[in-house]
This record gives sequence, structure tokens and C-alpha cells, in this order.
Amino acid sequence: MSELSTEDIVSLADLKAHLNVTLDADDGVLTSKLQAARRHIEAWCGSLEDFEDGVPDDLKEAMKQLAGHLYESREATFIGQGSVTEVPLGFHELIGPYRRWEF
Repeated sequence: MSELSTEDIVSLADLKAHLNVTLDADDGVLTSKLQAARRHIEAWCGSLEDFEDGVPDDLKEAMKQLAGHLYESREATFIGQGSVTEVPLGFHELIGPYRRWEF
């Protein structure tokens, strides 16, 4: 069985459409943000290759949200409109049902 690439889960074109990015100048940066988002989700949920019916759409959405957040803010936190946000609103709600619970 071949390894499922990040591009097979969320393509660069899908991420760019999600972020409304039309230029190619940051394609390398966007690709690395998608890979980082995948690793973060897999740390919480296990390997995305383990889903028998394919990667659920809400995990794909979480990947796009987190990659977008990492691309837009480039820092660990986002400060704006009187608040500090660590990750995009809704990210943990999207991955929550798939979280591995280990004690």
C-alpha cells in the first residue's frame, strides 16, 4: 500500500482556493503549512491513513483552517480585535470526534 501524501488529502489548489490566494509565489510556504497542519492533526488523531473510508471532510477542513492560520499569522498566536487566539476558532471542534484518547 502506498503512503497517502498530504497533497492527496488537501491539494495545494484547494488550500489556495480556501485562502483566496491566486499567486504562485508562496506555493512552497503553503505546502509546508499543509504538512505542518497534517502532522498536528495526526498527533491528536493518529495517522490519517488509518481511516478506512478516506480522510473525513471535517479533518480536511481542519487542515485548511490550521494551514491558513499558520500562513496568515506566521506566529504561535494571533492578536487582533482585542483578543489573542492560538488556533482558528472551530479547529478543535472539527478534530474532536476523531481524537485518540490515551492515558
